[in-house]
Amino acid sequence: MTQAPPGAAAELIALLTGRQESIAVAESLTGGLLAAALTDIPGASAVFRGGVVAYATELKAVLLGVDPGLLDAHGAVSAEAAAAMAEGVRGRLGAAVGAATTGVAGPDPAEGKPAGTVYIAASAGDQTRVRRLDLAGSRAAIRAATVREALALVLVIAREETR
Repeated sequence: MTQAPPGAAAELIALLTGRQESIAVAESLTGGLLAAALTDIPGASAVFRGGVVAYATELKAVLLGVDPGLLDAHGAVSAEAAAAMAEGVRGRLGAAVGAATTGVAGPDPAEGKPAGTVYIAASAGDQTRVRRLDLAGSRAAIRAATVREALALVLVIAREETR
């Protein structure tokens, strides 16, 4: 598992600021923690467009444009949903980069998946990447690890877009 380096949020904000590009986030299990990690960085207002916390499954369709058929077929805790959320928030909020988190923070399973099953996605340029995480620990630990991993994935995709 690749974790975000210390300062990943700051590095991402600096990278996007230098390119005059923006980022938007779509969150489910993290409930705004990813947006908070980004907006904790001074100067984030130059690049952070906003975030959508779509905790309820139907809001993923209504607010982010995720196809209801996709949600019916794969569930909200899936690679397909994460990718559609990242692409959807990017389009809906007019950002160059989109990031998404969806999964089960626990303590109970959801959609037949155990706590710690998480999908993160990042979308930029013509690519969208998704990673599945199998995390352990408390609800808070799962949510914190999800934010670290999401920042790492977004940073990778943003760096690649500069080449």
